[in-house]
Amino acid sequence: MIHGTHNADVDDRNKDVLIYVNGELFPRDAAKISVFDSGYLVGDGVWEAMRLYDGKLAFLDLHLNRLWDGAKAVGMDLGFDRTWLVAQIEMVLEANQMKTGVHLRVMVTRGIKKTPSQDPRLTLTGPNLVIIAEYKTASEDTRNKGITLFTSTVRRGSPDTLDPRLNCHSKLHEVQALVQAIEAGADEALMLDVRGFVSTCNSTNFFIVKDGEVWT
Repeated sequence: MIHGTHNADVDDRNKDVLIYVNGELFPRDAAKISVFDSGYLVGDGVWEAMRLYDGKLAFLDLHLNRLWDGAKAVGMDLGFDRTWLVAQIEMVLEANQMKTGVHLRVMVTRGIKKTPSQDPRLTLTGPNLVIIAEYKTASEDTRNKGITLFTSTVRRGSPDTLDPRLNCHSKLHEVQALVQAIEAGADEALMLDVRGFVSTCNSTNFFIVKDGEVWT
């Protein structure tokens, strides 16, 4: 079994969840997107992940703010407003009859490319929107045992390279850090910034308790 912060209890309900792709719902095995999608080809996309508790999406406004800020930062016109997106999210949750204990990921890419290329001018369509909602409860084993970290030599980017505030589809540096940690026998990676200060873990925030206060 994989041991890490993303280790969740097995939930058989996830076998039958419906996945949202550009306004339609599909069984998870039938949910597909073009190989010419910008996100697949060059990691050109932004995303947000949020939790559903007792019928409420936690920190929804903050997540939406970051999604729109990220799209603006990369010059992507989402083509819809916040009210419309929230309605799509609610439709997914209702179709799956989800009320609580749900992890939801909203992903937007620039669209379908004419040919493999970084150039956004070669995009033929508007953005592709995918919403994946799954039941996820943190593993009891992980909560009880905690995880081990390895301080990776792969640094977290600075705002003038790849802004760490961007939830973008380009996550290769975090994958590199995690692979390095796994090879060192740890569960996940602790990443430093370009100056050598603690920044984050490869897939989660890093918290410490100092003098009775929680720091992050």
